[in-house]
Amino acid sequence: MPVTTTGNMVGLFAGIGGLELGISEFGWRSQLLCEIDPGAQAVLRARFPGVPVHPDVTRLRSLPADIELVAAGFPCQDLSQAGRTAGITGARSGLVDEVFRLVRRKRGPRWLVIENVPFMLQLGRGAAMRHITRSLEDLGYAWAYRVVDARSFGLPQRRQRVLMLASRTEDPRAVLFGDDAGDRGVGDPSQHPCGFYWTEGTRGLGWAVNAVPTLKGGSSVGIASPPAVHLPSGEIVTPGLTDAERLQGFDPDWTLPATTDAGLRAGHRWKLVGNAVSVRMASWIGERLESPVDYSPDRETPLLPGDPWPSAAWGRDHVAYRVHTSTWPVQQPYEDLSGFLDDARLLSARATAGFLRRTRMGNLRFAPGFLDDVQDHLLRMGGFPEAAA
Repeated sequence: MPVTTTGNMVGLFAGIGGLELGISEFGWRSQLLCEIDPGAQAVLRARFPGVPVHPDVTRLRSLPADIELVAAGFPCQDLSQAGRTAGITGARSGLVDEVFRLVRRKRGPRWLVIENVPFMLQLGRGAAMRHITRSLEDLGYAWAYRVVDARSFGLPQRRQRVLMLASRTEDPRAVLFGDDAGDRGVGDPSQHPCGFYWTEGTRGLGWAVNAVPTLKGGSSVGIASPPAVHLPSGEIVTPGLTDAERLQGFDPDWTLPATTDAGLRAGHRWKLVGNAVSVRMASWIGERLESPVDYSPDRETPLLPGDPWPSAAWGRDHVAYRVHTSTWPVQQPYEDLSGFLDDARLLSARATAGFLRRTRMGNLRFAPGFLDDVQDHLLRMGGFPEAAA
């Protein structure tokens, strides 16, 4: 199969540059970055020196000349379970139509890379995906998407995202579906640290063995909400900000310009990290764009109108196919979560007490000995605070 040559690219809804950074490892050069968040803008200007940063996609009239790839991790607030779930017509997630507007004016760059949360496959009984795929087909693109787990690339974060690729001239299946390593286990919970959401406890836990659950952007008022980690010693800790940056594949202090240059609080950096695209996911896309893998259609079955959207599919000309593949395209050497806790802190007594209180209100099942360790941690931290009673 011929090697796909690299070229110039544009990053829309660039955030802190996860897609752009990973893809650039294989020769793609950003000519323009577009991002509305002032903290993220500061990060982009510091980490991509010399690349223009535009503040508002709705005011961007056209894309630069000679662009062959457009990357767009468009806002997920209206699509995620944690957000408002207003759907593809929501004020934020509906901005994906700006991508199609700009692509139409450019007369079709060779590649489109789109990233978002898996819940978009279900929301509105698939309305978001129908809108996106029909828009791409109307522009003359073949499309393919796959739900991918960040743990596949060795990062101990159970983070699944929809990676979508579209092209007018090439087969996106050779990029997204050529690799399939199959899901794998990542360790014994009694021997490895286990991540969970300390802010939950009644209906969900987000329990992840030798990994943290999906890093989130925090609250709407800029309060950080990192996950907790249950250590084999019984202690309960929370990763620090630089730990979270590394768990997303960035260098430590990648988001520091948001505070030093934009003057924002550290809590805003948590939001930027939680909303970012994993660099290693993007790097895998860049690698496969450069060296596509042979793909056989024997794993395909027709996707009929009205069928739920599966975890992987492709289509063109208003005909779609389900692709039977896993969320682990590769199995890169797995890095133990303990190596990502350099800046970790003990979970506070108040947070621990609140978590225990919520567990008593629900009917969740927990790993043997886990709640005993949480109770012991609370005692070591000074006992049940009156404010959490």
